[in-house]
Amino acid sequence: MGKILPILLALIGLGGGVGAGLMLRPEPEVVEINPCGDIGADVMHAAAPPEEEPVEEGEPTSDFVKMNNQFVVPVVSEGQVSALVVMSLNLEVKPGSTEEFYQREPRLRSEFLDVLFAHSNIGGFDGVFTDSTKLNSLRKALKEVAVKTMGNSVIDVLITDFVRQDI
Repeated sequence: MGKILPILLALIGLGGGVGAGLMLRPEPEVVEINPCGDIGADVMHAAAPPEEEPVEEGEPTSDFVKMNNQFVVPVVSEGQVSALVVMSLNLEVKPGSTEEFYQREPRLRSEFLDVLFAHSNIGGFDGVFTDSTKLNSLRKALKEVAVKTMGNSVIDVLITDFVRQDI
């Protein structure tokens, strides 16, 4: 009985400590990244907007379709995974192309993964990975693949969520 009591007290103390730690743990911090960065007012007014054809009110100019799952891309350095990049993508397509998108989504997803892995391998997610030149080259490559896969119904590829978690 003399040997069991200290072990029992240690287990009770350990359980209480773990329970208190779980109860008092702070909420995880949500980090939002603006891939466009801060754009000053002088930059926004520097280029005149292109002339657009007048659109009848209520007539949609495009549809937005969300890729069903996020993309998880490993960042490898020195032969080991050093970080994971998680991103969500949407496509801006011409009206009425939504059904075509969902039929071709598996092929499009595979092509997007190829582009994302290649971008990771050339160091696109290293250092200041939110730099506009790096993101613009990534968007351009994703759009080229989307147009190749779906034709001219794709207007643009939108990066809606973008997080890097170092391991």
